[in-house]
Amino acid sequence: METRNQTGVSEFLLLGLTEDPDLQPLLFSLFLSMYVVIILGNLLIILAVSSDSHLHTPMYFFLSNLSFNISFSTTTIPKMLINIQAQNQSITYTGCLSQACFVMVFAGLENCLLAVMAYDRYVAIFHPLRYTIIMNPRLCGLLSLLFLLTSIVDAVLHSLMVLHLSRSDLEIPHFFCELAQILKLICSDTLINYILVYFVAIVCGGFPLSGIIFSYTRIFSSVLRMPSVSAKYKAFSTCVSHLSVVSLFYGTIFGVYVCSAFIHSPRKTAIASVMYSVVPQMMKPFIYSLRNRDMKSALRTFIGRIPSF
Repeated sequence: METRNQTGVSEFLLLGLTEDPDLQPLLFSLFLSMYVVIILGNLLIILAVSSDSHLHTPMYFFLSNLSFNISFSTTTIPKMLINIQAQNQSITYTGCLSQACFVMVFAGLENCLLAVMAYDRYVAIFHPLRYTIIMNPRLCGLLSLLFLLTSIVDAVLHSLMVLHLSRSDLEIPHFFCELAQILKLICSDTLINYILVYFVAIVCGGFPLSGIIFSYTRIFSSVLRMPSVSAKYKAFSTCVSHLSVVSLFYGTIFGVYVCSAFIHSPRKTAIASVMYSVVPQMMKPFIYSLRNRDMKSALRTFIGRIPSF
């Protein structure tokens, strides 16, 4: 059958996680609950950090930035909930491309923030006397701005590369628009697009991950050489929350892409993608509030200030 050139299509169809109508109310309730937890949990961390002067440090500044990155979930979940409620799977072509663009922006930003937080722990352990000089507020602000601009440029570049390509299908077997899924619908030559995708993945993904691995390799080797058990525990306790978030973020991403290489089912891949697109966002508040003594104290103080009605 001849492939149709649908460059001028106005909308796509997001097939979601399942076509079973009986499961739609369950999915709606589940994702709505997770979204509420994501919003409230991360907002609570931001408010607790901003209200406690003891937490006005580079570590918690980047944690606030990481918590503010809930836009990753805000870009995807509300549209899914609207589609389920309206029993309408459509998304406009502009909306789909915009959603994919924002997903890339916030995923890239989270990747960079996790890397600089690992470097922050490295400086705190190896250069404690110079920590405030090296990780000064000006540097922290510039790094956050640089990460955001880099992620935006990367996402816009990918989006512009897709604009001129012809599409042969309208159905996306996913609950949100992802660049990889959009490229699969293209009937034009996508070699340059894939080269750009892999190049950016190596540069913007590989370098931060390498920085995280380098920082924690040095940290662990230093901690193991400490003679005191209490000193080892204190040094490791400053890293355990961040290391848990890093493991969850990268572990779920690698798990999904390894599974997709063996499980040739777009619908199962979409279900697995929930693990890296939603679960880490939901678990961050619990990890930092339960494993971090300063954060627990700040949260108790902040909640105690909230008047009861």
